[in-house]
Amino acid sequence: MVKIDFTSSEGPVNTNFSGAKPAWGRHLYAIPTVPAAASAGRMPGMNFKTVLVPVAALGLLVAGYLSYGPPGIAAVGGAGLMWLLLHYTRMIQVLRRAGRRPIGQVGSAVMLNARLRPGLPLLQVLALTRALGELRSPQGAQPEVYRWSDGSGSWVEAEFGQGRLRHWQLHRPPTDGA
Repeated sequence: MVKIDFTSSEGPVNTNFSGAKPAWGRHLYAIPTVPAAASAGRMPGMNFKTVLVPVAALGLLVAGYLSYGPPGIAAVGGAGLMWLLLHYTRMIQVLRRAGRRPIGQVGSAVMLNARLRPGLPLLQVLALTRALGELRSPQGAQPEVYRWSDGSGSWVEAEFGQGRLRHWQLHRPPTDGA
């Protein structure tokens, strides 16, 4: 009998999920776990949205066809088109609003700093700032670094990787000891 046993950084993998031992003795298979180092951050190059969204859309189209035939395909297609149009309209509105303001200027850098959180898409940051950021990194380089400043001399510098906010830092001018 061949026993397959996977281990993780925490020790052997427990494959007995029900709490009872199988009737045939020891386990015949094991489910490997992802090491803690790999699960801490996103795996490089693994973007499941590029696969999952088209598969889900195809699944919905098939379900619509199986349930209602061609009208089901039309209903699912119409709902998908409406969803795409809503996102496109929001994107255009955010970019139009940001394009009307000076590049890199916000009302308050401190308030912007308070509203940012890791993983925020660049489009949502543009919606928060209502202004395009001043590009501080070379054009087309990853990660992208943008700066937004206010009238008091404070600024927020934000780093984006693959279009998502990684980290940011608030810089404030030195104050007099008055």
